[in-house]
This record gives sequence, structure tokens and C-alpha cells, in this order.
Amino acid sequence: MLKRILPLFLLTLILSLSCSREDSMENQKIVIPENQKIPLTPAQINAKIDAAINSNGTFNWRQADSYLIWSAVVNGNNVVTIGFGNSKTNFERAKTSNNAKLQNDLLAIIMKYENTTLDKILISADTDLNLMDVIISKQETIIALRESKYIRYIEPGDYKYLAVRESLKGPGVSTNSNVGTSSGCGYDSEILDAADYTTTTPNAKIPWTFTQHNIPNAWNISTGSGVTIGIVDTGVSPNQSLLGANFNNGLSSGRTIQKNGVYVDSIWPWSTGTDGVNDLCGHGTSMASTAAAPRNDKGLPVGVAYNANLVTYRAAYNVVLDGYQEQEGVKKAFTALGNNTKVKIISMSMGYVFSVGKIEDAIKFAYGKGKLIFCAAGTSTSFTTFVGVIFPAWMPETLAVTGVKEGSTYQACSDCHTGSKVEFTVAMQRAVSGNTVPVSSYYENLTDYIGGSSVATATTAGIAALVWSKNPTWTRDQVLNKMRQSASLYPNKSAEYGYGNVNAFLAVQ
Repeated sequence: MLKRILPLFLLTLILSLSCSREDSMENQKIVIPENQKIPLTPAQINAKIDAAINSNGTFNWRQADSYLIWSAVVNGNNVVTIGFGNSKTNFERAKTSNNAKLQNDLLAIIMKYENTTLDKILISADTDLNLMDVIISKQETIIALRESKYIRYIEPGDYKYLAVRESLKGPGVSTNSNVGTSSGCGYDSEILDAADYTTTTPNAKIPWTFTQHNIPNAWNISTGSGVTIGIVDTGVSPNQSLLGANFNNGLSSGRTIQKNGVYVDSIWPWSTGTDGVNDLCGHGTSMASTAAAPRNDKGLPVGVAYNANLVTYRAAYNVVLDGYQEQEGVKKAFTALGNNTKVKIISMSMGYVFSVGKIEDAIKFAYGKGKLIFCAAGTSTSFTTFVGVIFPAWMPETLAVTGVKEGSTYQACSDCHTGSKVEFTVAMQRAVSGNTVPVSSYYENLTDYIGGSSVATATTAGIAALVWSKNPTWTRDQVLNKMRQSASLYPNKSAEYGYGNVNAFLAVQ
């Protein structure tokens, strides 16, 4: 009898001590050191982030101390994103039976330490993911929350690292909170050089890069019919009918384009009204054109998968996701695409310098739904020249794509990022002229050029649609393996260029 009672007694004692420890931690007074009662300045915060990037190649708020997090929160509208769950990998509401209790318990901690009511702290709670956005002003609140075993991460929700970085460059540089709003944007049109395209029936231009990847020959086998591509970007132009009323022009038929808007154009995180589905940047229009513009009779460039369906999301103002509304928009787009059973492929040619918890969660959510996700490895701007492959392209759930120059040897395009996370490349810069990829312009009946890892990503997503259309019963992994096997460097993987350029014709065999 003693042998049976002793283990039970020990177990009870351990549980009792554990509960007592948690209770004491919850009720103990949190003492803030004198030298941490005043928040760090934006310059000091950025310096710490930069030091981590220089040392580790990246930065993650999970590794930051509470003082740094609180300082960034204070310098970012006091907005905090909280990811919670029963474990570090428990991010999905549907797979968390007690998600409401976890959320309410954490909100109770915040109300206690902030000494306020629910309506003063809760901005929003995601319906698909175990995360919420709240208002927090006290460092004690952050410390108390981080002691909970149900916290997956706590991040400043609106600290604009890149805007601060730009403002620190010196006098004469804009300190606008939406700095970089022109990054990746442009409404310009340009007449195409005759050497950069060939013409095919009924009167469409085939971009030179398509020939490099054997896409025209692949069209004899597959045109993307029956596959839906989701594009997370800046929206689609209302002035380009080939991505609107004429989406089924020429040899493109029986398909649909669905446009959505989830971006809120406001500096205030609590604002909820979106600014619509239309592209106000130009970048999203170019990506949609690259992936799936119709094989038209108007003399404009055709897209890779010209019979695929499109579901587009205006998720951000531009390609640099620096701020609450940009990151929230991308999160919403990925969760919506994850829930859309018709979507098989997701392409995003936007990113950030370091990880964002809510975007990570949304991408994992979409990946868990079987989506094949392509993300741009990065194209240098004044905001991203100091990093390698950018977020979220480095995530294991995504496939990083970058651009290379035309030629028999691999050389990154003038502005393209490379690295070990790269999966595929696309030849998108001409060796002599330096011209990039022809696309339909923002405006009707006009053309333009688009380059970088952005166009490389949209091109690769289009090739994936050709493969999946040819093999509609395949899984994501089967499509991906076929693409790898058709790439020029397979079975070896380059440390900088992944498996290299995909041969679309071989991929649809």
C-alpha cells in the first residue's frame, strides 16, 4: 500500500508546488529597474535590432527582452500583437478548444496591470488564428504576460523600424510614418524593345523571359485551366481591362478574376475601413499580368498561365510591410486565401526585414490548407540593401524565388537578393540592354517593364499553375518536386540560387 501511496503523494506535492509558483508569479509585484523606467528612443531601438541582424542575420522579437519590446510599443501607438496557444505551435483557433478561455485569461492580466476595462485595450481578435491586437502602456503588463505559458509571442504591433531607419539618415530626409510608400510603385508605361518579345496568336506579345523558361512550348500541353492563383499585393488597376472585363479576351476563356481589398489606409490601428480593391501603387497590377494576363488580341504581353483563375488581394500600400495596417492586411489576405478551397497557389512579392508573428501564423494557416506558396527573396531598395533573403521568403512554409540575369552562368539581377533559402530563379534581366520583363501597363493598351525578385516570383507561380493544371489530382509536394526536377541545377542545390531556372516544358511532361 505504501508503494502506491508514495508516488501519488509526490505527484500531488509537485502539482501543488507548481500551482503555488504560478500563483505567486501572478500576484507578485513586478519591479522595474530605475534604468529601464524610461523607454529607449527609436534610434536606440533600431541600434539593438541592427546589432541582432548583423550578428545573427535576422531579428526576432521573441529573443528580445521586455524592456526593448516595451520601448518599441511605446514608440508605436502602444499597439501589441499577442500570439497565444496551448503550445508554441498551437496557432489555429479551430484546433484550440479552449481558445476563448486563453484569450479571456490574458485579457484579464492586461486589464489588471493596465488598471482599465476591456473596451480600452482590445483592438481586435482574429477569428482564425490564436492572436489579438491590444493597447498596452505599461512595461509591467508585458512582463506579466510573458510569464504565462500560453504566450507564443508578444510583439510591438506598429513600430515602424524602416521609417525610423530612414529618418535617421539625416536632415532633408522625410520622417513621414509611411516612408517608402513609393517603394516598388509606379504608373509608368514604356514602349517595348522589339528584341524583348515575340508575337503569337491572336496578337499577344510573349515576353523574352518566357522563352528562356520554355513556357511557350509548355502551352502546347497546359495553359493553367482549372487552377486558381491567389496574389497578395497592392491590388489590380481598374484601368487595365485585361485584368478586368477583358480577362477572357483572345485565347483565354472560361475563367474568373476576383478582386478583394483588405488594406486600411490609415495611420491608426483601430481604423477598419478598407480603401477598396484597386491598385494605387502599380506593383500588384504587374504581378497579376505576369502570372495570368490573357493571351489577348490587343498586342499586349500574355501571362504565364493565361487560362488560370486569379484571386487578388489589395493587402498593403506598397511592397515594404512596415506598419500595423500593412501587416494586418497581409495576415487577412493569407487567412482568406487559406480558407478559399479553390485557391491552390499563393504568390506574394512583398516582404519585410524581419519576422512578423501574425504573418507567420497566417502563412502557416494557409500552408496547412495545402497551398503552394511562393514569396520574393527580396529586391534591394534603400530600405532592404543590408539584408539577404527577406521575410517571409525564408520561412519553411514558403518557397523563395529570385531573379537572375540572362546567360549560361548564374548571376543575380542588379537588385536581387540571393542565399541558401532560395528555391528557384527566373531569368528576368537582359545581358546587354538590361531590360526586364514586358507586362501590361497600369493603363489600357499600354505596356511596361517589371523586374526584380517580384516578377520572378509571379512567373514561378504561373509555371506552378501550368504543372498543377496538367496534373489536377496531384498534391502540393508532387507539383513542387516536378518543378525541382525540371530546374537546371537539379539534383544539386546552389547555396545562392537554389535549383535554378525551371524549364516549364519539362515540368508539364
